[in-house]
Amino acid sequence: MADLAKEVGLSKTPVQIRVKRLEAEGYIRGYAAMVDREKMGLGHVAFVQVKLSDTRSIALDAFNRAVTGIAEVEQCHMMAASFDYLLKVRTADIAAYRRVLGERISALPHVAQTSTFVAMETVKDR
Repeated sequence: MADLAKEVGLSKTPVQIRVKRLEAEGYIRGYAAMVDREKMGLGHVAFVQVKLSDTRSIALDAFNRAVTGIAEVEQCHMMAASFDYLLKVRTADIAAYRRVLGERISALPHVAQTSTFVAMETVKDR
């Protein structure tokens, strides 16, 4: 906090007050530790395009609820593209990824097709 106060040219107290206000108003949603996933044995990253067989609201809701239950899915974004969702999936290796794709992602409600893109190196991750 002291570094931030110096950076914006204010003393610590006004900065703390502003940060608390931003938290209370929902601009700051939380804080997180940056964990080294590779050291945890989770260095394999794949991005999966998912196309659904049905894109009515009830189908989208069913997919949205179900995908949150897959721990290996770090991120899930609904897309305005030729596919419906983009998932970021993190596993230990390609074999573990194959199991997650075949047994869990492909079994999600209304999944018609998937395409996988494997990350070879992470250049920026914040």
